[in-house]
Amino acid sequence: MADPKGFLKVTERELPKRRPVSVRLMDWKEVYEAGDPAQLRRQAGRCMDCGVPFCHQGCPLGNLIPEWNDLMWRGEGRQAIERLHATNNFPEFTGRLCPAPCEDSCVLGISQPPVTIKQIEHDIIDQAWANGWVQPHPPQRLTGKTVAVVGSGPAGLAAAQQLTRAGHTVAVYERDDRIGGLLRYGIPDFKLEKKTIESRLAQMTAEGTRFRAGVNIGVDISWADLRARYDAVIIATGAMVPRDLPIPGRDLAGVHHAMEYLVEQNRVGAGDSVPTQISAEGKHVVVLGGGDTGADCIGTAHRQRAASVTNLAIGRRPPGERPEHQPWPTTPTLFEVQTSHEEGGKREFLASTVEFVGNEVGEVVALRVAETEYLDGRRVPMAGTEREIPADLVLLALGFTGAEQDTLAPQFGLAFDERGNVSRDGDYQTEEPGVFVAGDAGRGQSLIVWAIAEGRAAAAAVDRYLEGETQLPSPVRPTDRGISI
Repeated sequence: MADPKGFLKVTERELPKRRPVSVRLMDWKEVYEAGDPAQLRRQAGRCMDCGVPFCHQGCPLGNLIPEWNDLMWRGEGRQAIERLHATNNFPEFTGRLCPAPCEDSCVLGISQPPVTIKQIEHDIIDQAWANGWVQPHPPQRLTGKTVAVVGSGPAGLAAAQQLTRAGHTVAVYERDDRIGGLLRYGIPDFKLEKKTIESRLAQMTAEGTRFRAGVNIGVDISWADLRARYDAVIIATGAMVPRDLPIPGRDLAGVHHAMEYLVEQNRVGAGDSVPTQISAEGKHVVVLGGGDTGADCIGTAHRQRAASVTNLAIGRRPPGERPEHQPWPTTPTLFEVQTSHEEGGKREFLASTVEFVGNEVGEVVALRVAETEYLDGRRVPMAGTEREIPADLVLLALGFTGAEQDTLAPQFGLAFDERGNVSRDGDYQTEEPGVFVAGDAGRGQSLIVWAIAEGRAAAAAVDRYLEGETQLPSPVRPTDRGISI
């Protein structure tokens, strides 16, 4: 184990320094500074090596957290990345983007701040890239079987890497012009610089995975034709249908879904020309929705020099500490201050938007909002509390309602469940033999760590379908939802 008395000697939870707000708002580089090796060793040493390490259960990937904490405390970084890669294909993504449910279930968190598991993971993989420890692992033999993966987000990439290493010939199809899915076009550069994606894609290409960007399955190639060309198909297209807000004024210019806004900025960051880019420069920006996507919009608006940024959430402000009805080791709903919130702006809770107010030329100029009240479990605007908030740009970050059905339903005849997800069985397979679903397309909007876990599990199911058996790990089932008490 790590330092047997580490958690007794080091009770403080230390995180790496963030670049000053005034500095980081001038560019699109990642917020955090490079980690301090001495601090990393201290924090890794706080791991208790519990008799029952609940962090394993808190992580959908089943990461062997106490083991690589021990290795980092001992200064054995190369062994640590091998242990981390045994369960996680892309720790450079989860170490930056995952909300760390493992830390919510850390046993040390019962009486002290939990171990900084996410940051240690981040530093393990960054150290590995810097030292050349991340190498391609091409298969020793080819099976002669072919697999198409549609969608190049974390679920699709994880499935593709697992199946390539198992010896299958894998092609990843992506309708955008670059590979990466939401990692590429949904996550701002200040949270994930795109050079991080390129490094992993280079490794996967060297292993034999083939990438086909700019191909829209269902339009450029029909789903039926794709199925005929390959021995198996994995649908990993995500849950990309945004939740709308159909209230008066919704059609006004200046009201956009969050992804429209974020994608365009990522394209500009990649060097593309976007003549009609949605920009917050000089505008009063209102972001509706209090989740990660809303925070990404806030940080982006600050960097575009918005005149003001207001974030509205319809519900109550979450508590600052774990409530009694969400005991350890469950993941509690807490008031979160992300790096984007530190950079300025105003956050309001119990705010129900009732109308987008426009001017004579059809542009949004304000939001009419009211205080939220709870009636029979529903959140509704309270009469008599209406007021207006100036707004030149409104961004809807209200979540997603499921997978896109435009081509899947008519061309493949696949069924969808009541939540808008592609229906599948306990082996990730749809009603169409040889067609599988992984990630948000079958699960609904979720966390990156779940996407990678499902990609790995779906890859095992596909390998078993093609070969009759598999040696690939299957960390989760489609019905898994995490820790429950």
